[in-house]
Amino acid sequence: MRIIDFNSPVDGKRISVRVWDGAKDPKGVIQIVHGMAEHGGRYDAFAQFLQSDGYVVFADDHRAHGLTDPDTPGYCGGDIFWDTVRDETALTDRFSSEYRLPVAMFSHSYGSFIAQRYIQRYGGKLCAAVIGGSDRLSGFLVRTGALVAGAACLFGRSKKPANLIKTLTFDSYDRKVGGSFISSLKEETDRYFADGGCGFVLSNAFYRSFFKGMAGAYGKGVLAGIPKNLPILIVSGENDPVGRMGKGPVQLAELYRKNGIEADVAVYNGARHEYLNDVSREQARADILAFFNANVG
Repeated sequence: MRIIDFNSPVDGKRISVRVWDGAKDPKGVIQIVHGMAEHGGRYDAFAQFLQSDGYVVFADDHRAHGLTDPDTPGYCGGDIFWDTVRDETALTDRFSSEYRLPVAMFSHSYGSFIAQRYIQRYGGKLCAAVIGGSDRLSGFLVRTGALVAGAACLFGRSKKPANLIKTLTFDSYDRKVGGSFISSLKEETDRYFADGGCGFVLSNAFYRSFFKGMAGAYGKGVLAGIPKNLPILIVSGENDPVGRMGKGPVQLAELYRKNGIEADVAVYNGARHEYLNDVSREQARADILAFFNANVG
């Protein structure tokens, strides 16, 4: 694994990117789009797994995360959500051009919502997409989140941690499962919280951008932008409160199908939010690899 700097064409910002390119005669490129309050380095084992099957893999640290914004975790200037979508688009172009290979996307949690928006505008750049740890967000949730975060920003708290939103989301998720919503495996939860680049509280500006970015995400007009021939796999843990205990991913797949978009769903028994770091990890890895092997190239 090596780390490179990528200057985003959005605004010239330096984006830190990890690259796993040790495969001989690679057959494709996998773009990893990580979740909220984590970083691309957490996918090292998964990336090595994909690399061993012949893929080049890369994962950026999004704006307000990881090595991209190490001094201000949870905050950066600009429209964080849409700027990140545009970063991912530019990274797809960069790696597609460099390796002259098809690019597929693996996204998780916050990254899955970036992916939802990405495929509506730029899905033709990809040969396949995995949307993991996701949901079909309700309009009420999006409006309420935007209102709470927006009010905090109006009162000069844009850079401050969004503790109220954390209470309403992350803390409520923990209560719902009676422990950490991250994983049912204690060692994986411990590993997450021991990682200095994980578990921080995102800023009010971050959430304002996120909820604004997801407003109108499920309208018929924007869904029409998703290529009808783009293979999509939606994956989730059965006990993941982010996906409303498996209901959200199923509803998202149904919405796609109603709009002529093919989408398969895999919901893993006993798993929570991080299906790659839970009792489902071996099956999830195998299913995702099989999906990529069937649709890349």
